[in-house]
Amino acid sequence: MSNVINGKILPSIAIGTWAWGSGANGNGIIFGTKSSPNILKEGFDIATKMGFKFFDTSAVYGMGTAEELLASFSKDTDIILSDKYTPMKRFKQSRIDEMYNSTVEKFGGRIPDIYFLHQPKQIEETLTYMCKMKNEGKIGSIGVSNFDLEQLKLADEVVKKYGCTISGVQNHYSLLYRTSEENGVINWCKENGVVFFAYMVLEQGALTGKFTAEHPMPRFSRRGTAFNKKKLAKIEPLITQMEVIAHAHGLSVSETAAAYTIAKGALPIIGVTKPYQAQSLIKTTNASLSKDEIEKLERAAQDTGVKIKASWE
Repeated sequence: MSNVINGKILPSIAIGTWAWGSGANGNGIIFGTKSSPNILKEGFDIATKMGFKFFDTSAVYGMGTAEELLASFSKDTDIILSDKYTPMKRFKQSRIDEMYNSTVEKFGGRIPDIYFLHQPKQIEETLTYMCKMKNEGKIGSIGVSNFDLEQLKLADEVVKKYGCTISGVQNHYSLLYRTSEENGVINWCKENGVVFFAYMVLEQGALTGKFTAEHPMPRFSRRGTAFNKKKLAKIEPLITQMEVIAHAHGLSVSETAAAYTIAKGALPIIGVTKPYQAQSLIKTTNASLSKDEIEKLERAAQDTGVKIKASWE
């Protein structure tokens, strides 16, 4: 059964733009890298030509620069747009309007097909106003991000008062971080026909096999701090198990990590910053891991003892 948002059928993988933007909350601070707009555009073109037209972004990714790049790339392309409102300390309707209007202006009037409340703050006030936006046709559908089960149930109750529904939940989910499975969020989504979007399925590169204790992640970046040399050493047995299963399916370690989340019922959000990453999307969607392979991966992940909760969760 296909996932549908705002009346549009979704591809089985969404493309994330977190690493596209520069500056605060962008590629340098979070990933310790720089993304060339020309290379990003090449990856965008490859992905969209293959049918991967669902893009996830946020006004806080690179403080608007990720949105700007996606908007410029997609001027002549009919993408499916996922965007987010990030709440501040106190609820302010004007703050939502400001962030939303800035987003829509960047995209030349295109509205988000799904608009997420980025964090579980001011849940009732914000979702009440987002329902107003939905009923006025300003957004296609409503989603929530970084919510646990009780927060999700509250969100569901709030929006139903105004004739709306929660269409998507976007949470951190990977082989190393299965909280949304353990706390019942994924099962709730399945039972209620809500799309579960998984972000950080590759743990910002830790589950790609490219980084080791001898070849660590960039220093002074969020991912370099989260997955230091000690943590990378602990997950080496998991990477070895992933390599065995990857070889059996003609996949890379990265593709295996993403295929795992699909097998578990999630729609993964994969960061694409290079053309080869866009080209690998088809292989990932065509992969089919067996129950035995999934169990082996989960045992190996559990044995690492590594589970890193992000500061914003």
